[in-house]
Amino acid sequence: MEEFGTNVPRDDIYSQAVRAGKRTYFFDVKATRANELYLTITESKRRFNQQTGDFFYEKHKLFLYREDFDKFKDALEETFRKIGDLQGDIIPREQLQNQSGSSASSDGETKQKTEPKDSESDSGVEGKEDISDA
Repeated sequence: MEEFGTNVPRDDIYSQAVRAGKRTYFFDVKATRANELYLTITESKRRFNQQTGDFFYEKHKLFLYREDFDKFKDALEETFRKIGDLQGDIIPREQLQNQSGSSASSDGETKQKTEPKDSESDSGVEGKEDISDA
């Protein structure tokens, strides 16, 4: 992708989508004009517009820059530890599946892509549609 008004490519370097119930999270690694990598985390949720009768995707986006990676990672790990302290350890989906004898849904399934789609815009939001149907 090229940014408007420049000849500098602005492709996704890496992208991973995570389905989580009715939401999909996109983790996209991109490069700045100076070739510094940054992460965007996009939450996408399918919504219905009562007035038009059409579906649309509501999106929320975080930008995380390299100088903040360690702080973000530390805070996220500490938050998960705190949740574990308050509610007990998080049981992996596979373990729950084996204990109950039933199959888990694919809501927690992750999908990876390493090449960007031509239809995606520089912001990474307009061209990304939620991959979940619910």
